[in-house]
Amino acid sequence: MFKRFFTPPQNHSYFLFGPRGTGKSTWLKEYYKNALWFDLNDPKTFLMFSMYPEKLRSILAEKKEQTVVIDEVQKVPNILNVVHSLIEEKKGYQFVLTGSSARKLKKDGANLLGGRALLKRMPPFFAQELGSFFNLERNLRLGMLPIVLDATSPEEVLKAYVGIYLKEEVQAEGIARRVGDFARFLETISSSHGSTINASNIARECQIARKTVDSYLQILEDQVENYGLHFWQTSSKLEVDFILSGPDTFLAIEVKNGTAIHPSDLRGLLAFKEDYPESTLLLLYRGKERFREKDVLVFPVDDFLKLINPNEPFVKL
Repeated sequence: MFKRFFTPPQNHSYFLFGPRGTGKSTWLKEYYKNALWFDLNDPKTFLMFSMYPEKLRSILAEKKEQTVVIDEVQKVPNILNVVHSLIEEKKGYQFVLTGSSARKLKKDGANLLGGRALLKRMPPFFAQELGSFFNLERNLRLGMLPIVLDATSPEEVLKAYVGIYLKEEVQAEGIARRVGDFARFLETISSSHGSTINASNIARECQIARKTVDSYLQILEDQVENYGLHFWQTSSKLEVDFILSGPDTFLAIEVKNGTAIHPSDLRGLLAFKEDYPESTLLLLYRGKERFREKDVLVFPVDDFLKLINPNEPFVKL
C-alpha cells in the first residue's frame, strides 16, 4: 500500500470527497481502525437510514466509539441533519463523511453542516506517492487511479471503470438525464484531449444541444478551487499551454514532447512574461537535463511531476 499525502484533520469532523477508485475507503479503514463504520453502499444500511435517519442517534447512544465514518453519504442526504445536530450537541464525535463529489449534495440542497465540517479531497495518486513505480508512459496510458494501478489487469479495470462511472455517478445520482448522451460526449471529448475545446463542434458530433454540452463540461470541471488552470493565446497565435495560479503559485508552463529544445519553443513563454513579469516560466520536455534558457527554466517532465506534493508550496524549482 502506497503512503498517501493526505493528512486528516485531528478531532474535527470533515467531508472527504474524491472520484471513485481513489482509495478513500481503503485509506480510512487503515487509518481509523477502531471507528464505527456505516457503508451506505450496503443495501440494508442504505434502507435503514433512508427510512429512519434518526436511527443514527440511537445507534451511537449504544456505542462507545467517538469516530464515526459514513461512507457514500450522498446516498442518504437527510442523515446530515442528524449529524449536524450531534455536532451541535458537542458530544465529542468526529464524523468522517465520504463521497465522490459535493455536487449532488449541493444540487439537492443537502445540509453541508454550515462550516462545522471541513471539506477535504483525495485525488488519484501523485507521481511522488508512487516513487520508483511511477512511469510516465504507463501512467499517461492508464492514469493514476489506485483502483486501476493496483489491479492485476489494469487495462481491463480501466475499461470497466468507465461503465461504473456512468452507472453509479451519472445515472444513479442523476448527474445527466440521458446517460447515452453523456457516454457519447465522453467518447467525443476524449479526442479533444490536449486541444482547445469547441463546444459547438462537440454538440454537433454528439447530436446533442450546445447547452447540454456546456452542462457536461461543468461536471468535468468539478475540481479543487484553490488553483486556477488556464490556457493563454495572443491574437498573433503565440500561446502557453498552462497558466497555473494560486495563493503561492503563478506558473506559465509549456509542454513539449521532444527531447531537444529549440528557440521557437520559448516564444510563447517569453511573450507571456512581458505581460506578467511576476510569473515563473517553465518548459517541460522529454529530455533529461535541467537548465535555464533566458527567463525559462527547462525541466524534464518526469522530474517535475515527482516534485509535486500538495502539502508543500506547489513545486520547488
